[in-house]
Amino acid sequence: MLRDTDTDVVVVGYGPVGGVLSILLAQRGWRVTVLEQRARPYLLPRATSFDGETARLIAGTGIGPQIGEFTEPADGYRWQNAAGQALLDIDFAAVGPYGWPDANTMHQPTLEARLAARLSALPGVDIRRGERVVGLADHGERVEVTTTGLDGATHALTARWVVGCDGARSFVREALGVPVTDLGFSYDWLLCDVELAEPRTFTPSNVQICDPARPTTLVASGPGHRRWEFMRLPGETNAELERPETAWRLLAPFDVTPANATLLRTATYTFQARWADRWRVGRVLLAGDAAHLMPPFAGQGMCSGIRDVANLAWKLDLAARGLADASVLDSYTVERRKQVEESIRSSVKLGKVICVSDPGAAADRDAAMLARVPSGSSTPEPAPPLSGGLLYQRFTGVTEPPAGDVVPQGRVRYRGRTGLFDEAVGRGFALLTTEDPLVALGEERLTFLMGLGAHVVRLVSPSGAETGAGDDAGSGASDGAGSGAETETGADAYADAEADAADLDGVYLSYLRRCGGTTLLVRPDYHVFGAAKGAAEAATLVDDLRAQLTGAVRAPRSRLGI
Repeated sequence: MLRDTDTDVVVVGYGPVGGVLSILLAQRGWRVTVLEQRARPYLLPRATSFDGETARLIAGTGIGPQIGEFTEPADGYRWQNAAGQALLDIDFAAVGPYGWPDANTMHQPTLEARLAARLSALPGVDIRRGERVVGLADHGERVEVTTTGLDGATHALTARWVVGCDGARSFVREALGVPVTDLGFSYDWLLCDVELAEPRTFTPSNVQICDPARPTTLVASGPGHRRWEFMRLPGETNAELERPETAWRLLAPFDVTPANATLLRTATYTFQARWADRWRVGRVLLAGDAAHLMPPFAGQGMCSGIRDVANLAWKLDLAARGLADASVLDSYTVERRKQVEESIRSSVKLGKVICVSDPGAAADRDAAMLARVPSGSSTPEPAPPLSGGLLYQRFTGVTEPPAGDVVPQGRVRYRGRTGLFDEAVGRGFALLTTEDPLVALGEERLTFLMGLGAHVVRLVSPSGAETGAGDDAGSGASDGAGSGAETETGADAYADAEADAADLDGVYLSYLRRCGGTTLLVRPDYHVFGAAKGAAEAATLVDDLRAQLTGAVRAPRSRLGI
C-alpha cells in the first residue's frame, strides 16, 4: 500500500453512512480519517428503521451479533384512511430472503454507538470530532483537505480519496459545484420522539393515517421507543407546532401522555426529493444524504446511504490496490444514482397518497385505492436490482438473467461451520457453482479470484455433504479483504471435499435452477455479477469480470439484457 499521503481515505461525516464506510475500508486494511464537525455524538434518533438487505450490509461491519440490542422486527406497515379502512397493507417476515427480518425498527443512537465502538477497535483509523471541513483541493494524485477545529485553528491533511457523507447541507457537494435535480415535492412535518414508560404492543408496528384533518405517521423506533409525525396544516406555523403542549395534545388520542411516556424531542423538519447529478468528481465522491434526499414514506433514506457505501467500499479497495482501474469508480454513480432516483420517485408517489389535506381530494383518493386493495396483505418488494454498471452482459444458456439481483441468503454447512452464508463462508466476491471449480475454471482463473479475496464454493445438497454437526458460525467471518484467501493458489483451495458447501435451505441451488445456470458470481455488495451455464460459460464469466475491472463501465440495460 502506498504511503505518499497522510491518510488513504478521508470520510467527511460520522453518521451511520460515514461510519459504515469507514469500517468497510478499515477492515480491508486502509488508513481512514473521519472528520466530523460535531464535537460529540448526536444522541437523538433520526432514521427509525432499515430493511433486511440493509441489515445484511450492516452485519458486514462486524456488529451483526449486536443488532438485536437496538432493533425489533416490525410485523407490518399499514396505510389507512380516516375511517380506518386499509388502503395498503404489507406484512413483514421475521426472517426474509436475505437472512434478516424484512423490516427492523431501530434506535439510531445505539446503532451509531455500536458502529463507533467497532471502528475504534480497528487499526489505521483516526477519528477527529469537532473538525469542520472548509476546503478541498484535488491535485490529481491526492486531495488536500482543510479543516477548522473548535479552537478556530486551521489544519490540513492529504488523502488519496475523499468521500462526503456530510448530510443534506453537504460542504463537499457544495465545494464540488455539483448540480442537483429537485422534484419540488416538500412538506413540513412535526416529529415527536417518545420513550414509553411501560412496554406496549402496537399492531401493526407502523401505520400511516391518511386523514385529511391531519395526516399522521406512527412508527416503532427500536426497543421502548416510538415516533409520531404530524403534517403541518395550512395556516399553522412551525413555532406553534414545536411547543411541547402541542405535541402532547396531538399524542393524547393515542393514549400517550406525560403519565406513561417521556417526550424526548419535538422538531419540525422539511422533507425533500432531490439527488446530485454527479457523485464522483476526480478523487472526491458523495454518499448518503450528501448525494440524495427523499421523503420518509418508503423508509429508504438511510438504507439508500448504506447501499451507497457498500457499493463504493469494495471498488475503492480494488482501485487503491491496483486490482482495478480507477475508472471502475464511475460505475458507482451509474449503479447507485439510478436506484436512488427510483426510490425517490416511489417515495414521492407514496407521499402524494398521505399528504392530502383537502377532504374532497382525500375522498377521491380513498375510493380509487379501496377499489384496488387486494384481498389480504401483500409482502415487501425484493431489494432493487441494478440495471447497469459492472455486470455481466452475456447470458448464453441462462433462462432468467439474474445479473444485478441481490442474491438471497440461506444457511450452509462449510468447512465445519454452520450458519448463514455470509458468516459461515465469508464476505467479499463469491463464486458459487455446482461444477468442480478447478476443472471448470482452471488454476489461473481461480488464482485471479483468490487475488480478489473471493470465496469459491461448490454447492451440494445436504444429503451429498459431510454430515458432521460442525460449529455455529460466529460474526468473525472475513469480508473478503485481507482474509488470507488471496495467498492461496487455485489448487490449494480445492485439495479436499471440505471446500463444498451444503445448501441447507436449498436457497442457492433453487436460485440456480430458476435461472437455468450452474455458476453464480456475486459481488461484495451481494449483487449478482452474472450467471453461467456449463464450464465454458463459467470461464467466460470470470474473464468478463477481469476485463471490466480494467475500467469499462456499461450503460443501463433492460432486465432482458437488451
